[in-house]
Amino acid sequence: MSDALFFLLLGAALVVFGLLLRRRFADFMGQSANDYADDAPQFDMRKHLNGAMTCDGAIFGPMGRVTSTFEADFDITWNGNTCTMKEEFRYNDGSIQNREWRIEMDGGGAFEAFADDVPSKARGEVAGPVVLFHYPIKLPADAGGYTFSAFDCMYLTKNGTIVNRSQFRKFGFRVAELVATIRKKETE
Repeated sequence: MSDALFFLLLGAALVVFGLLLRRRFADFMGQSANDYADDAPQFDMRKHLNGAMTCDGAIFGPMGRVTSTFEADFDITWNGNTCTMKEEFRYNDGSIQNREWRIEMDGGGAFEAFADDVPSKARGEVAGPVVLFHYPIKLPADAGGYTFSAFDCMYLTKNGTIVNRSQFRKFGFRVAELVATIRKKETE
């Protein structure tokens, strides 16, 4: 092996190693529950994700530009440690998407969740003011039918509004990002 080829391969390996370290420790995906465990306010899913809620958000494509905006209504009910979250999303193109999550808390801050467009079990945990949530999500057939890896983070603010940031990845590459706010629906 020539010296030039050796140094080229060594340089490529160092770049890949650096990118992996960045993703694990300095990127959005590198967050863990331990990062927030001692922060306040405390996110109580039964309290802060309960009843009639409303959501406004935007979806960003892989180049960082807004590709869609939406409004949503959530109807969330709890029975002990089990939750049913019915969601209706209304997108700026006029399309409507419905999803129903079934969430089961373990009593210690961790939970599992299930939905029709989630092909396997979703897992998450609550720590301090955050909910961190990992799951695969399958797009509808008319949107390509692809399955993405989702990392969903919900941050509770002091006034009770929840700021939601999610990233969707395929083969480790970010293909979309969602930013939204969730809050109690005002009664009229």
